[in-house]
Amino acid sequence: MPQRKTFKYKLYTAKRNKKLHHLIEIGGAIYNHLLALHKRYYRLYKLYPSIYQIRAHITKLKRIPKYSWWKLLGSQAIQQIAVRIDNGYQQFFRNLKARKAGKTTRNVDSPTFRKISKAKSFTLAQAGWKLLGDNKLRIGKTIYKFFKSREIEGVIKTVTIKRDALGDLYVYFSCIIESKPINRVMTGKSAGFDFGLVTYLTGSDGTTYQAPQPFKQYQRHIAQANRSLSHKAKGSHNRHKARQHLARTHRRVANIRQAFHWDLAYKLCNRYDAVYLETLNLQAMKVFWGRKVSDLGFGNFVSILHYVASTKGAVVYSIDRWFQSTKICSVCHQVNNHITLRDRVWTCVFCSVTHQRDQNAATNIYQEGTSSYGGDPVRLASASVDRRFQNF
Repeated sequence: MPQRKTFKYKLYTAKRNKKLHHLIEIGGAIYNHLLALHKRYYRLYKLYPSIYQIRAHITKLKRIPKYSWWKLLGSQAIQQIAVRIDNGYQQFFRNLKARKAGKTTRNVDSPTFRKISKAKSFTLAQAGWKLLGDNKLRIGKTIYKFFKSREIEGVIKTVTIKRDALGDLYVYFSCIIESKPINRVMTGKSAGFDFGLVTYLTGSDGTTYQAPQPFKQYQRHIAQANRSLSHKAKGSHNRHKARQHLARTHRRVANIRQAFHWDLAYKLCNRYDAVYLETLNLQAMKVFWGRKVSDLGFGNFVSILHYVASTKGAVVYSIDRWFQSTKICSVCHQVNNHITLRDRVWTCVFCSVTHQRDQNAATNIYQEGTSSYGGDPVRLASASVDRRFQNF
Protein backbone atom coordinates (compact mmCIF):
# COMPACT_ATOMS: atom_id res chain seq x y z
CA MET A 1 0.00 0.00 0.00
CA PRO A 2 1.40 3.46 -0.90
CA GLN A 3 2.53 5.57 2.03
CA ARG A 4 3.32 9.25 2.44
CA LYS A 5 6.77 10.16 3.69
CA THR A 6 8.41 13.56 4.12
CA PHE A 7 12.10 14.28 3.52
CA LYS A 8 13.60 17.35 5.18
CA TYR A 9 16.75 19.17 4.03
CA LYS A 10 18.40 22.42 5.01
CA LEU A 11 19.01 25.02 2.32
CA TYR A 12 22.44 26.54 1.77
CA THR A 13 22.83 30.04 3.19
CA ALA A 14 22.97 32.49 0.28
CA LYS A 15 21.93 36.01 -0.68
CA ARG A 16 19.33 34.62 -3.05
CA ASN A 17 17.45 33.24 -0.04
CA LYS A 18 16.04 36.74 0.46
CA LYS A 19 13.59 35.89 -2.31
CA LEU A 20 12.25 32.94 -0.32
CA HIS A 21 11.91 35.08 2.81
CA HIS A 22 9.97 37.60 0.73
CA LEU A 23 7.65 34.88 -0.60
CA ILE A 24 7.03 33.59 2.92
CA GLU A 25 6.05 37.08 4.07
CA ILE A 26 3.76 37.47 1.04
CA GLY A 27 2.11 34.24 2.14
CA GLY A 28 1.68 35.67 5.64
CA ALA A 29 -0.05 38.76 4.25
CA ILE A 30 -2.36 36.63 2.10
CA TYR A 31 -3.17 34.44 5.10
CA ASN A 32 -4.32 37.45 7.12
CA HIS A 33 -6.35 38.76 4.18
CA LEU A 34 -8.17 35.45 3.62
CA LEU A 35 -8.82 35.09 7.33
CA ALA A 36 -10.35 38.57 7.35
CA LEU A 37 -12.62 37.47 4.49
CA HIS A 38 -13.87 34.55 6.59
CA LYS A 39 -14.64 36.79 9.55
CA ARG A 40 -16.29 39.48 7.43
CA TYR A 41 -18.45 36.91 5.63
CA TYR A 42 -19.61 35.50 8.96
CA ARG A 43 -20.48 38.96 10.31
CA LEU A 44 -22.60 39.73 7.25
CA TYR A 45 -24.33 36.39 6.63
CA LYS A 46 -23.78 34.35 9.83
CA LEU A 47 -22.45 31.56 7.62
CA TYR A 48 -19.08 29.95 7.03
CA PRO A 49 -17.73 30.41 3.48
CA SER A 50 -16.75 27.15 1.79
CA ILE A 51 -13.28 26.53 0.42
CA TYR A 52 -14.71 26.69 -3.11
CA GLN A 53 -16.12 30.17 -2.53
CA ILE A 54 -12.77 31.36 -1.19
CA ARG A 55 -10.88 29.89 -4.15
CA ALA A 56 -13.22 31.59 -6.63
CA HIS A 57 -12.80 34.88 -4.77
CA ILE A 58 -9.00 34.55 -4.87
CA THR A 59 -9.14 34.24 -8.65
CA LYS A 60 -11.14 37.48 -8.88
CA LEU A 61 -8.81 39.32 -6.51
CA LYS A 62 -5.70 38.51 -8.52
CA ARG A 63 -7.23 40.25 -11.54
CA ILE A 64 -7.40 43.52 -9.60
CA PRO A 65 -4.20 45.64 -9.87
CA LYS A 66 -4.25 46.23 -6.13
CA TYR A 67 -3.59 42.52 -5.52
CA SER A 68 -1.41 41.78 -8.53
CA TRP A 69 1.59 41.23 -6.20
CA TRP A 70 -0.09 38.01 -5.03
CA LYS A 71 1.02 36.44 -8.31
CA LEU A 72 4.63 36.48 -7.10
CA LEU A 73 3.83 33.62 -4.74
CA GLY A 74 2.03 31.45 -7.28
CA SER A 75 -1.56 30.26 -7.55
CA GLN A 76 -1.02 26.84 -5.96
CA ALA A 77 0.73 28.29 -2.91
CA ILE A 78 -2.21 30.67 -2.38
CA GLN A 79 -4.66 27.78 -2.72
CA GLN A 80 -2.70 25.88 -0.06
CA ILE A 81 -3.04 28.87 2.30
CA ALA A 82 -6.81 28.76 1.80
CA VAL A 83 -6.75 25.03 2.57
CA ARG A 84 -4.80 25.64 5.80
CA ILE A 85 -7.38 28.14 7.01
CA ASP A 86 -10.25 25.83 6.08
CA ASN A 87 -8.60 22.91 7.93
CA GLY A 88 -8.16 25.11 11.00
CA TYR A 89 -11.83 26.06 11.01
CA GLN A 90 -12.98 22.47 10.42
CA GLN A 91 -10.91 21.33 13.39
CA PHE A 92 -12.41 24.15 15.47
CA PHE A 93 -15.96 23.08 14.50
CA ARG A 94 -15.28 19.43 15.30
CA ASN A 95 -13.86 20.34 18.70
CA LEU A 96 -16.81 22.63 19.43
CA LYS A 97 -19.24 19.83 18.59
CA ALA A 98 -17.35 17.33 20.72
CA ARG A 99 -17.27 19.73 23.70
CA LYS A 100 -21.02 20.28 23.49
CA ALA A 101 -21.56 16.51 23.42
CA GLY A 102 -19.27 16.11 26.46
CA LYS A 103 -16.83 13.90 24.57
CA THR A 104 -13.77 16.08 25.25
CA THR A 105 -12.55 18.91 27.44
CA ARG A 106 -9.91 20.00 24.94
CA ASN A 107 -10.24 23.55 23.65
CA VAL A 108 -9.23 24.32 20.05
CA ASP A 109 -9.43 27.99 19.04
CA SER A 110 -10.39 29.21 15.60
CA PRO A 111 -7.58 30.50 13.30
CA THR A 112 -6.25 33.91 14.34
CA PHE A 113 -4.29 36.70 12.68
CA ARG A 114 -0.49 36.45 12.70
CA LYS A 115 2.34 38.89 12.34
CA ILE A 116 3.68 38.83 8.80
CA SER A 117 7.23 38.76 10.15
CA LYS A 118 6.37 35.51 11.96
CA ALA A 119 5.06 33.72 8.87
CA LYS A 120 6.83 30.37 8.56
CA SER A 121 6.19 28.61 5.25
CA PHE A 122 4.52 28.23 1.90
CA THR A 123 3.70 25.07 -0.07
CA LEU A 124 3.88 24.33 -3.79
CA ALA A 125 2.19 21.35 -5.45
CA GLN A 126 2.65 20.47 -9.12
CA ALA A 127 3.85 23.84 -10.45
CA GLY A 128 6.30 26.52 -9.39
CA TRP A 129 9.24 24.22 -8.67
CA LYS A 130 11.52 21.67 -10.31
CA LEU A 131 14.11 19.30 -8.90
CA LEU A 132 17.16 19.63 -11.15
CA GLY A 133 19.04 16.62 -9.87
CA ASP A 134 21.76 16.34 -7.29
CA ASN A 135 21.04 18.97 -4.63
CA LYS A 136 19.58 21.72 -6.81
CA LEU A 137 16.00 22.94 -6.65
CA ARG A 138 14.46 25.61 -8.83
CA ILE A 139 11.68 27.71 -7.33
CA GLY A 140 10.30 30.22 -9.77
CA LYS A 141 13.31 31.30 -11.82
CA THR A 142 15.91 30.96 -9.05
CA ILE A 143 18.01 27.87 -8.32
CA TYR A 144 18.74 26.94 -4.70
CA LYS A 145 20.99 24.30 -3.18
CA PHE A 146 20.27 22.12 -0.17
CA PHE A 147 22.27 19.70 1.97
CA LYS A 148 21.26 16.35 0.48
CA SER A 149 21.90 14.07 3.43
CA ARG A 150 19.90 11.18 1.93
CA GLU A 151 18.19 10.24 -1.32
CA ILE A 152 14.62 11.29 -2.03
CA GLU A 153 12.34 8.28 -2.47
CA GLY A 154 9.05 7.91 -4.29
CA VAL A 155 7.01 10.49 -6.21
CA ILE A 156 7.16 14.07 -4.93
CA LYS A 157 3.68 15.53 -4.38
CA THR A 158 4.36 18.82 -2.61
CA VAL A 159 7.35 21.00 -1.81
CA THR A 160 7.27 23.18 1.29
CA ILE A 161 9.74 25.92 2.14
CA LYS A 162 9.86 26.59 5.87
CA ARG A 163 11.94 28.87 8.06
CA ASP A 164 12.59 28.60 11.77
CA ALA A 165 12.95 31.28 14.43
CA LEU A 166 16.62 31.75 13.50
CA GLY A 167 15.76 32.48 9.89
CA ASP A 168 17.27 29.25 8.54
CA LEU A 169 15.39 27.79 5.59
CA TYR A 170 14.43 24.15 5.09
CA VAL A 171 12.81 22.32 2.19
CA TYR A 172 10.32 19.50 2.79
CA PHE A 173 9.52 17.00 0.03
CA SER A 174 6.26 15.17 0.68
CA CYS A 175 6.45 11.93 -1.30
CA ILE A 176 4.29 8.91 -2.04
CA ILE A 177 6.34 5.73 -1.69
CA GLU A 178 5.47 2.08 -2.10
CA SER A 179 5.53 0.19 1.16
CA LYS A 180 8.35 -2.33 1.31
CA PRO A 181 8.17 -5.73 3.01
CA ILE A 182 9.72 -5.62 6.46
CA ASN A 183 12.44 -8.21 6.92
CA ARG A 184 12.54 -8.42 10.68
CA VAL A 185 14.06 -11.15 12.78
CA MET A 186 11.54 -11.61 15.57
CA THR A 187 13.09 -11.42 19.02
CA GLY A 188 10.18 -13.07 20.81
CA LYS A 189 10.34 -10.37 23.48
CA SER A 190 7.60 -8.06 24.70
CA ALA A 191 7.32 -5.75 27.69
CA GLY A 192 5.13 -3.18 29.37
CA PHE A 193 6.47 0.24 30.27
CA ASP A 194 5.48 2.79 32.86
CA PHE A 195 6.24 6.49 32.32
CA GLY A 196 7.66 8.41 35.25
CA LEU A 197 9.05 11.78 36.23
CA VAL A 198 12.03 10.32 38.10
CA THR A 199 12.73 7.40 35.74
CA TYR A 200 11.53 8.12 32.21
CA LEU A 201 10.61 4.51 31.37
CA THR A 202 10.49 1.48 33.63
CA GLY A 203 10.02 -1.87 31.93
CA SER A 204 8.25 -4.95 33.23
CA ASP A 205 11.46 -6.88 32.54
CA GLY A 206 13.47 -4.62 34.84
CA THR A 207 14.96 -2.28 32.23
CA THR A 208 14.99 1.45 32.94
CA TYR A 209 15.68 4.52 30.79
CA GLN A 210 16.57 8.00 31.99
CA ALA A 211 15.70 11.19 30.08
CA PRO A 212 18.18 14.09 29.68
CA GLN A 213 15.71 16.94 30.58
CA PRO A 214 17.41 19.47 28.27
CA PHE A 215 15.29 22.45 29.30
CA LYS A 216 16.34 22.01 32.91
CA GLN A 217 19.94 21.71 31.76
CA TYR A 218 19.78 24.96 29.74
CA GLN A 219 17.35 26.82 32.01
CA ARG A 220 20.00 29.21 33.28
CA HIS A 221 21.19 29.98 29.74
CA ILE A 222 17.61 30.61 28.59
CA ALA A 223 16.98 32.96 31.53
CA GLN A 224 20.14 34.92 30.73
CA ALA A 225 19.17 35.15 27.06
CA ASN A 226 15.69 36.38 27.99
CA ARG A 227 17.11 39.06 30.28
CA SER A 228 19.53 40.17 27.60
CA LEU A 229 16.70 40.42 25.06
CA SER A 230 14.50 42.46 27.41
CA HIS A 231 17.25 45.10 27.84
CA LYS A 232 17.67 45.75 24.10
CA ALA A 233 15.86 48.58 22.34
CA LYS A 234 13.06 47.45 20.05
CA GLY A 235 14.02 47.50 16.40
CA SER A 236 17.75 47.66 17.09
CA HIS A 237 20.38 45.39 15.60
CA ASN A 238 21.45 44.23 19.08
CA ARG A 239 17.88 43.16 19.86
CA HIS A 240 17.84 41.10 16.67
CA LYS A 241 21.09 39.38 17.70
CA ALA A 242 19.75 38.74 21.22
CA ARG A 243 16.54 37.25 19.81
CA GLN A 244 18.55 34.94 17.57
CA HIS A 245 20.69 33.83 20.52
CA LEU A 246 17.54 32.95 22.48
CA ALA A 247 16.06 31.09 19.52
CA ARG A 248 19.33 29.19 19.01
CA THR A 249 19.28 28.04 22.64
CA HIS A 250 15.68 26.86 22.37
CA ARG A 251 16.51 24.99 19.17
CA ARG A 252 19.41 23.24 20.89
CA VAL A 253 17.06 22.14 23.68
CA ALA A 254 14.50 20.81 21.18
CA ASN A 255 17.18 18.95 19.21
CA ILE A 256 18.54 17.22 22.32
CA ARG A 257 15.06 16.11 23.35
CA GLN A 258 14.15 14.89 19.88
CA ALA A 259 17.43 13.01 19.45
CA PHE A 260 16.78 11.17 22.73
CA HIS A 261 13.23 10.26 21.65
CA TRP A 262 14.37 8.83 18.31
CA ASP A 263 17.26 6.92 19.86
CA LEU A 264 15.05 5.39 22.55
CA ALA A 265 12.33 4.50 20.04
CA TYR A 266 14.80 2.57 17.89
CA LYS A 267 16.21 0.78 20.93
CA LEU A 268 12.76 -0.41 22.01
CA CYS A 269 11.64 -1.46 18.51
CA ASN A 270 14.87 -3.38 17.87
CA ARG A 271 14.63 -5.19 21.19
CA TYR A 272 10.90 -5.97 21.49
CA ASP A 273 8.27 -7.32 19.13
CA ALA A 274 5.46 -5.77 21.17
CA VAL A 275 5.50 -2.77 23.51
CA TYR A 276 2.67 -1.97 25.91
CA LEU A 277 2.28 1.59 27.21
CA GLU A 278 -0.02 3.40 29.57
CA THR A 279 -2.26 6.14 28.19
CA LEU A 280 -1.32 9.44 29.80
CA ASN A 281 -3.54 12.43 30.55
CA LEU A 282 -0.90 15.02 29.66
CA GLN A 283 -3.05 18.06 30.37
CA ALA A 284 -3.75 16.89 33.92
CA MET A 285 -0.08 16.04 34.42
CA LYS A 286 0.92 19.56 33.37
CA VAL A 287 -1.43 20.98 36.01
CA PHE A 288 0.36 19.00 38.73
CA TRP A 289 3.99 19.06 37.52
CA GLY A 290 4.02 21.85 34.94
CA ARG A 291 7.18 22.44 32.94
CA LYS A 292 8.82 19.11 33.69
CA VAL A 293 6.14 17.20 31.77
CA SER A 294 6.76 19.33 28.69
CA ASP A 295 10.51 18.93 29.11
CA LEU A 296 10.22 15.13 29.08
CA GLY A 297 7.96 15.20 26.00
CA PHE A 298 5.92 12.04 26.59
CA GLY A 299 3.41 12.75 23.82
CA ASN A 300 6.05 13.41 21.18
CA PHE A 301 7.91 10.25 22.14
CA VAL A 302 4.80 8.08 21.78
CA SER A 303 4.19 9.50 18.28
CA ILE A 304 7.79 8.77 17.27
CA LEU A 305 7.60 5.27 18.77
CA HIS A 306 4.50 4.44 16.71
CA TYR A 307 6.23 5.59 13.53
CA VAL A 308 9.45 3.68 14.20
CA ALA A 309 7.45 0.57 15.11
CA SER A 310 5.65 0.71 11.75
CA THR A 311 9.00 0.73 9.92
CA LYS A 312 10.59 -1.98 12.08
CA GLY A 313 7.70 -4.45 12.19
CA ALA A 314 7.11 -4.00 15.91
CA VAL A 315 3.71 -3.27 17.51
CA VAL A 316 2.86 -0.62 20.10
CA TYR A 317 -0.27 -0.99 22.24
CA SER A 318 -1.79 1.48 24.69
CA ILE A 319 -3.94 0.27 27.57
CA ASP A 320 -7.04 2.06 28.84
CA ARG A 321 -6.38 5.40 30.56
CA TRP A 322 -8.46 4.48 33.61
CA PHE A 323 -6.64 1.23 34.34
CA GLN A 324 -5.16 1.57 37.86
CA SER A 325 -1.71 0.25 37.09
CA THR A 326 -0.12 1.86 40.15
CA LYS A 327 -2.62 0.78 42.80
CA ILE A 328 -3.08 -2.84 41.71
CA CYS A 329 -0.85 -5.48 43.21
CA SER A 330 0.79 -7.39 40.37
CA VAL A 331 0.79 -10.59 42.47
CA CYS A 332 -2.68 -10.89 44.01
CA HIS A 333 -4.32 -8.25 41.74
CA GLN A 334 -6.11 -6.50 44.58
CA VAL A 335 -6.54 -2.70 44.50
CA ASN A 336 -4.69 -0.85 47.26
CA ASN A 337 -6.44 2.55 47.44
CA HIS A 338 -4.25 3.83 50.27
CA ILE A 339 -1.28 4.43 47.94
CA THR A 340 -0.35 8.09 47.39
CA LEU A 341 1.96 9.84 44.94
CA ARG A 342 4.73 9.92 47.57
CA ASP A 343 4.82 6.14 48.00
CA ARG A 344 7.75 4.93 45.90
CA VAL A 345 7.86 1.56 47.69
CA TRP A 346 4.72 0.03 49.19
CA THR A 347 3.57 -3.26 50.70
CA CYS A 348 0.33 -4.91 49.64
CA VAL A 349 -2.03 -5.25 52.60
CA PHE A 350 -3.57 -8.39 51.09
CA CYS A 351 -0.55 -10.56 50.21
CA SER A 352 2.23 -8.68 52.11
CA VAL A 353 4.44 -8.41 49.03
CA THR A 354 6.58 -5.26 48.79
CA HIS A 355 6.64 -3.50 45.42
CA GLN A 356 8.71 -0.82 43.82
CA ARG A 357 6.07 1.57 42.48
CA ASP A 358 7.15 1.93 38.83
CA GLN A 359 8.18 -1.72 38.44
CA ASN A 360 4.82 -2.88 39.74
CA ALA A 361 2.97 -0.49 37.42
CA ALA A 362 4.97 -1.72 34.41
CA THR A 363 4.17 -5.33 35.28
CA ASN A 364 0.47 -4.52 35.54
CA ILE A 365 0.57 -2.70 32.19
CA TYR A 366 2.18 -5.75 30.61
CA GLN A 367 -0.37 -8.13 32.10
CA GLU A 368 -3.31 -5.93 31.10
CA GLY A 369 -1.91 -5.36 27.61
CA THR A 370 -1.36 -9.01 26.80
CA SER A 371 -4.85 -9.83 28.09
CA SER A 372 -6.62 -6.99 26.25
CA TYR A 373 -4.98 -7.33 22.84
CA GLY A 374 -5.47 -11.00 22.10
CA GLY A 375 -2.41 -12.42 23.82
CA ASP A 376 -2.34 -15.04 26.53
CA PRO A 377 -2.90 -13.48 29.95
CA VAL A 378 0.39 -13.10 31.78
CA ARG A 379 0.36 -13.89 35.48
CA LEU A 380 3.23 -14.37 37.91
CA ALA A 381 3.53 -17.91 39.16
CA SER A 382 3.66 -17.11 42.85
CA ALA A 383 4.06 -14.31 45.33
CA SER A 384 7.64 -15.35 45.96
CA VAL A 385 8.63 -14.03 42.51
CA ASP A 386 8.10 -10.44 43.58
CA ARG A 387 9.59 -10.74 47.04
CA ARG A 388 12.92 -9.59 45.58
CA PHE A 389 11.59 -6.04 46.01
CA GLN A 390 11.12 -6.39 49.75
CA ASN A 391 14.58 -4.97 50.40
CA PHE A 392 14.41 -2.37 47.60
